[in-house]
Amino acid sequence: MNFDNFKWINESSAEYKDGVLTVYAPAQTDYFNSPVKENGFFPNPVANASLYYTELTGDFVFKTKVALEFKNFYDAAALLVYENENVWAKLALENSDLPCRKPAVVSVVTNRISDDCNGPVMDTNTVWFQISRVDDCFAFHYSVDGKEYNMVRVFTLPVGQTVKVGFEAQAPMGEGGNRYYSEISIEKRRVENIRAGY
Repeated sequence: MNFDNFKWINESSAEYKDGVLTVYAPAQTDYFNSPVKENGFFPNPVANASLYYTELTGDFVFKTKVALEFKNFYDAAALLVYENENVWAKLALENSDLPCRKPAVVSVVTNRISDDCNGPVMDTNTVWFQISRVDDCFAFHYSVDGKEYNMVRVFTLPVGQTVKVGFEAQAPMGEGGNRYYSEISIEKRRVENIRAGY
């Protein structure tokens, strides 16, 4: 994997060694535009998590395996599609606040205001992710074995032909830590069935 064209938003540290990209998530960092009003107003967007990204034009398929050690609520390793702080979407393996106290595949789509969706509960700290783009439509998929992928959601975003896509590392409630990404592939191709992911 070549990272020559990758850049930072909210720079942290990234090291690629033995096929694993390690990105450090600084403490108290996240991307989230809360849909819950405070005193009648939406809070300012939180957009201080580290994003190590490249720019992709047109249709693509982006895959990686993510892993992390969970310490605090909302610790996550994520993939992010990013236009600006008010238009973005992320797919994360996150230490959720579900009653079962287990990590989950979590997705957030933001068009000025974020939604927040807890998906499948995981019994592991590792999962494979895929993001596909077809025109202005995007699909999030996950896999527990890197072979069979399941849809998390399909959605549209008001983005340009070229969009930022990359690795997001967050620790909204905690002291931070490393997030690991391996088996990375970026293909400039169009999937035939975006819901299926292939």
